[in-house]
Amino acid sequence: MSGKAVLDTNVVLDLLGDRLSPRNLPDVELMVSVITELELLSYPMLSLPEEKSIRKFLSNVEITGLSDEIKRKTIALRKSYRLKLPDAIICATAMVASAPLITNDKRLSKVAEISVLIPS
Repeated sequence: MSGKAVLDTNVVLDLLGDRLSPRNLPDVELMVSVITELELLSYPMLSLPEEKSIRKFLSNVEITGLSDEIKRKTIALRKSYRLKLPDAIICATAMVASAPLITNDKRLSKVAEISVLIPS
């Protein structure tokens, strides 16, 4: 596989928690939505070492903000699939990037507009 892939928050947490090896991911440029950045850094009980680890990880991936196109696609996905807002934004990010979404959330496989990869 070449190109890019969008990581869902749950996959980033598995990587940071050593429950998933980077070897189980495709060898592509990794991206996350700004939503993932916010979710990772806003956990109330986040320790300083955990925050440093998250920030180090985030410095090595592309963080995609909320463009007008991502907002439009988020609205459409929420209406079509009744997704939670963070899931819809992350899926819309993958749509706009024309990149697969790597997630542990099997429910997101129902989103026909994106390719979903479940890491092993």
